[in-house]
Amino acid sequence: MSSFLRAFQSYNYRLYFSGQSVSLIGTWMQRTAVYWLVYEKTQSAAMLGVAVFAAQFPSFMFSIIGGVVSDRYNRYYVLIVTQLASLVQAALMTALLFFHYDAVWAILTLSVVLGTINAFDVPARQALVYDMVDNKEHLPNAIALNSSMVNVARLIGPALSGIVLETLGATVCFLINAISFVAVITSLLFMRLPKFVPKERINNAWTDLKQGFTYLKSTPSISTVMLMLATVSLFSLPYITLLPVYAKTVFMGQASTFGYLNSFVGVGAVCGAIFLASVKPGTNLRKILFRNTLIFAIGLLLFSYTTYLPLALVFLAIAGFGMMSQTTLSNTIIQTTVTPAMRGRVISFYAMAFFGMQPIGGLIIGSVSHAIGAPLTILLQGIATLIIALAFLPYLRRDLFKRKHRIKASQLEEQSIETTS
Repeated sequence: MSSFLRAFQSYNYRLYFSGQSVSLIGTWMQRTAVYWLVYEKTQSAAMLGVAVFAAQFPSFMFSIIGGVVSDRYNRYYVLIVTQLASLVQAALMTALLFFHYDAVWAILTLSVVLGTINAFDVPARQALVYDMVDNKEHLPNAIALNSSMVNVARLIGPALSGIVLETLGATVCFLINAISFVAVITSLLFMRLPKFVPKERINNAWTDLKQGFTYLKSTPSISTVMLMLATVSLFSLPYITLLPVYAKTVFMGQASTFGYLNSFVGVGAVCGAIFLASVKPGTNLRKILFRNTLIFAIGLLLFSYTTYLPLALVFLAIAGFGMMSQTTLSNTIIQTTVTPAMRGRVISFYAMAFFGMQPIGGLIIGSVSHAIGAPLTILLQGIATLIIALAFLPYLRRDLFKRKHRIKASQLEEQSIETTS
């Protein structure tokens, strides 16, 4: 257990983890409520794709700018501002439904607002985790624990949201989310981070942006993983878009059924996060990345045409395990490889690959599902995920060979020094 929670040795990380855990449950409750409301009002899988697009495409549009802001300004203050803005957005959603002004276009407009906030929040939050961890050897563990936190919230939030939707209504889901931000803002205020020292700004923001892209192009160990993540985000991750269709059409259920489907994705994701948090330092992460992408593909293939709900939940858990591992390992490899000066900008490209491709994929998957049905669409997504894993295998092996070669060269150099002395 001490090995699994080694990042908790850092006071600031413990605070962040506790506050963010509460806030994320509210976030998942709101997200579940939004998608269910849109599908209930429109009965359209294509409109579900539009809802995903509205919530996440602004991250694609503005995350690069968010990365530059994260590298040029105090990330701590940027994070406080984005959390306050998210609280206001959730409060506006609550007011919207409370006064019965719940038109789909209004819900989607506020989703765009939240997506824009996230474009600045994600680079600052991800980069600040590095500053929160005192012992940098604990950084991979901190990233894995972050994923555990997100996916425990994904387990609790949708299930709770489904129950609240059926008993108290969507307004209460949004209100709970607004209140939950108090926890993370309070935890940030109690942190004791090193004093921020502004860097001398030799370049303007546009030059910083170009340097980040140049750095990414010249670092294939990062760009290959980033490209694989972008492809998976485009073709595979949007299967979540179709879960309301399965809940209502395939399993003849209600909001609680949708909540359970989401929660079992969370069950698998939590298991994946626990597995990754237990991985020993020095383990070959690229090999695990390939294997768990295959597991993700198998989960989607098995789930696609399953009509028996308990069995479908098991297959969703398998998909959730592979999905979480794929995205978290990508983040870990990038964070442990990137040069500190480029951290914010590279993480903004990560946000583009992860959050930016999903809304485009959501539009595609929603439209395809509308034409050929949800089961066949998810079957095709499983096949696509399998192809992606096999297509990137040679590149992952090449990076692994180079890494082993560098380690061996370093060992030989050390032996030579010892012999000489």
